Amino acid sequence: MRLCSFIPSATEIIYLLEQEDNLFGVTHECDYPYAALDKPNVVRSVFDEFQDPTSEEINSVISERLKNGLGIYQIDEEVLATAQPEVIFTQQVCEV
Repeated sequence: MRLCSFIPSATEIIYLLEQEDNLFGVTHECDYPYAALDKPNVVRSVFDEFQDPTSEEINSVISERLKNGLGIYQIDEEVLATAQPEVIFTQQVCEV
């Protein structure tokens, strides 16, 4: 079974269940266990292009994206297509 994890807690559980060989993509936030850092990043933050964004920049970007119906995370569709997951672990985004 081919898996992708869009949330760090699911990545940790996948490793605890010793299913890491079936894990073909993770989020940019998945850093535990350390081996998860070697997995391809399917989900990235829109802030990856910023170096140390200020609070004002963060607020501006989030406000603009939400106004346009966009999220604060981006799915790398090329990485996702390569991963060909059968199951994607994710969660509903809460209101900010």
